[in-house]
Amino acid sequence: MAISVGTFNLNNLFSRFNFQGEITDTPEGGGITLEFDSEQDYKARTFMGRLVKNKDAEDTQTIADRILSMNVDVLAVQEVEHIEILKEFNQNHLHGLYAHVALIEGNDRRMIDVGVLSKLPLGALTSHQTAVHPDEPEARVFSRDLLQVEILDANRRHKLFTLYNTHLKSHFVPYYEDQVAGKELANQRRQRQAQTISRILSDTERPNSSFILLGDMNDPPESEYLQPMYEADGRALFNALQAPVETREAKAETAGQGPGPQSAAWTHRYNPPGPPFPEYRLLDQIWLSQPLQGKLLSSHIDRRSKHGGDGGDHDPAWVVLEL
Repeated sequence: MAISVGTFNLNNLFSRFNFQGEITDTPEGGGITLEFDSEQDYKARTFMGRLVKNKDAEDTQTIADRILSMNVDVLAVQEVEHIEILKEFNQNHLHGLYAHVALIEGNDRRMIDVGVLSKLPLGALTSHQTAVHPDEPEARVFSRDLLQVEILDANRRHKLFTLYNTHLKSHFVPYYEDQVAGKELANQRRQRQAQTISRILSDTERPNSSFILLGDMNDPPESEYLQPMYEADGRALFNALQAPVETREAKAETAGQGPGPQSAAWTHRYNPPGPPFPEYRLLDQIWLSQPLQGKLLSSHIDRRSKHGGDGGDHDPAWVVLEL
């Protein structure tokens, strides 16, 4: 039985307002006043002093079209506000493609969470959002969560594998903070998250267990900060996206912007200001436990048509396994 499993950062799938009308921005140098007949019928959220808007309707449909085209059996998603918007997205934009939807609220201040869409039944769900690192035992280590989900066969009698979906610390440092120090702290946080994931996998999974670790790692596989994550109690995980098949060729760079990607193994394009060339990195990753390595049939990436991305700045990736 061939089963496809993928990962996709949906790039701020928010549903921030439940009142009529729309706020596009706040006045220069001032605030806004909202008046409602009922205090029960509105909700507005901000982050770092700015109003956070819902995802653009066209971009939402674009990511939905990409998911429909992939048509994977199990899809791990990142950057989703809450389970209600994920269910609404599945029903209205994916036409109910997935019978099972899972999401547990995590730690992110922007309220972006990780979740799972699945055609196959789900077993136990475990959130590791309260995990800590021994170097800072008083604080939660995960920026979002490590969501552990059992994937069952169609009859709900056997567990096929366990899925671990995560979204590690980004490189973003607010402009008003020390950029060098902020980058060092972000890297340290990501490394601690990788070490914690390795410990959880070692404590939870047997040497012969079938499990998949996937998500937005915010660093390429070769990053020194992620290396602890790829070994759990001495059991090396297998990078399933070393030679993926692209749905289309990458868009060529314009003259003077460098040669473009050197391989198909990338999901994110970063174009830094100034003279450096755009960087192509595999931030969205799929790692297989050793028992699943030999069951890998193929790996794929849905390639964007624009440099900035289609509906978001990440390209989705998936693998096909023979189980």
